[in-house]
Amino acid sequence: MESTAGASSAQTLSSQASALINWDLAASTAARLAPAGPVLNQAAIADAVESLRRLADASVEHVHEITGLEAARDLRDSNVLVVDRASWAKANTQSFAVMLKPAMEKMLENRRGNLTPAAASVSGAITGSQLGAVLAFLSSKVLGQYDPFAALAEGSTAPSGGRLLLVAPNIVAVERELNVAPEDFRLWVCLHEQTHRVQFAAAPWLRHHMLEQIDELSAHLLGNVDTLMERATAAARSLKDRAGNGNTPGRGAILDLLQDPEEKAAISHLTAVMSLLEGHANVVMDAVDASIVPSVKTIRQRFNDRGKDRGVIEKFIRSLLGLDAKMRQYSDGARFVRAVVDAAGMEGFNRVWESADHLPTEPEIHDAKLWLERMGL
Repeated sequence: MESTAGASSAQTLSSQASALINWDLAASTAARLAPAGPVLNQAAIADAVESLRRLADASVEHVHEITGLEAARDLRDSNVLVVDRASWAKANTQSFAVMLKPAMEKMLENRRGNLTPAAASVSGAITGSQLGAVLAFLSSKVLGQYDPFAALAEGSTAPSGGRLLLVAPNIVAVERELNVAPEDFRLWVCLHEQTHRVQFAAAPWLRHHMLEQIDELSAHLLGNVDTLMERATAAARSLKDRAGNGNTPGRGAILDLLQDPEEKAAISHLTAVMSLLEGHANVVMDAVDASIVPSVKTIRQRFNDRGKDRGVIEKFIRSLLGLDAKMRQYSDGARFVRAVVDAAGMEGFNRVWESADHLPTEPEIHDAKLWLERMGL
């Protein structure tokens, strides 16, 4: 009887946790609010989809040659999907559900009896709508994304490794904006995203390690829910003040909510890991020469310059969400990877994929010599 009651209690807790954010509403809100993409006829759409699939497949061999990772030799652990903005947003609601569910269950367990089903439903509708609005904004900015958590989503049919999403309307929009050769730009993007896919294939432990870290960070944030609104108000005020003074925010107002040492340690570790993953992918995509991507130097220069023309509102939203901090992860991580490869070669760098203990810390990201010394390189 106790076992049955315990299982029933866990199931109820899981159901209540799922209700705290209305994921279906988040997906439908994002689909409704997402900006319209570039105007394409059916032939152009079919051509874009076909070329992205073909170039995604072709890029794997290049990633293998550049990284030397055996995981890239025969990569069949995950799907490659060419999607629109609404589909990208829906896929992310599924991944967020996987990442946040353990933390929300812990929060409910700590606050048992304080949240009625009706209150959970209202909360779920509000948070679902808010998340949908954020995803709608992001859905027009993301070119591609490797989702390692797709196979863990409820009812998922994704392969064990996850799925790679290429957002066709955004890729087409940016290649037009930059006025670069579509085939070159699409292969360049695929090189970056396929590198992420290879990273998780080369380090099978990485997905669960990141889930553990995200769970820990989420638990801290949701565990301090009583002070969350107060901290959110202070963070937003701080962001407004810094923007008015012309100062560049640090990590973004949302991350300014972190105050406890445990919270700061968790975000420091995740920042280091994301810097490593993004920097490594950037190094790979820029390592190809003109024989593979003829206009690679032009693409990189124009791609880096495009952020200078963003409007005030977009800059504010990007700062609030920490997207500018993400761009710094690309450059910080790339510097770390290049420094390690210069000193120890690609084989020495690839030790980073052997275990979680080999992942660089945030100080090591900024000073590769520290990591090299720790690894005995």
